[in-house]
Amino acid sequence: MRILGLDYGTKTVGVAISDPLGLTAQGMEIIRREEENKLRRTLARIEAIIEEYGVTDIVLGLPKNMNNTQGVRVESTMEFKEKLERRTGLPVIMWDERLTTVAADRTMMEAGIRRENRKEYVDKIAAAFILQGYLDSLAFKKEQEQES
Repeated sequence: MRILGLDYGTKTVGVAISDPLGLTAQGMEIIRREEENKLRRTLARIEAIIEEYGVTDIVLGLPKNMNNTQGVRVESTMEFKEKLERRTGLPVIMWDERLTTVAADRTMMEAGIRRENRKEYVDKIAAAFILQGYLDSLAFKKEQEQES
């Protein structure tokens, strides 16, 4: 069982994958596109990853505003979710992604990655944070069920 984590942006999609046990998330790659509305190659690459790794679920970051409202980015992300579900046939779980980019940037800063090089990694690391948050919630639910 592998789960795919995605950080959907206007020009890039950060990609992360879980380990086979569904415990940890690893940043995998950044899919870049030339135009925001051109998704054919992006979806084809995601399908190839799904097939290669035997992905069973997809977690997609939901870009809510800090005050919990939904802006323009949420609308385009939900459209992307529908395209993913239609194209892959897999369930797409929405996951609050607030502050994941900030956390990814902070992690890179602490790791000593130069500011001008951070853009190269931020979406992939943010996708890993999104996916890890989801995996941690699954582990927490499992733990709660075992206690009751």
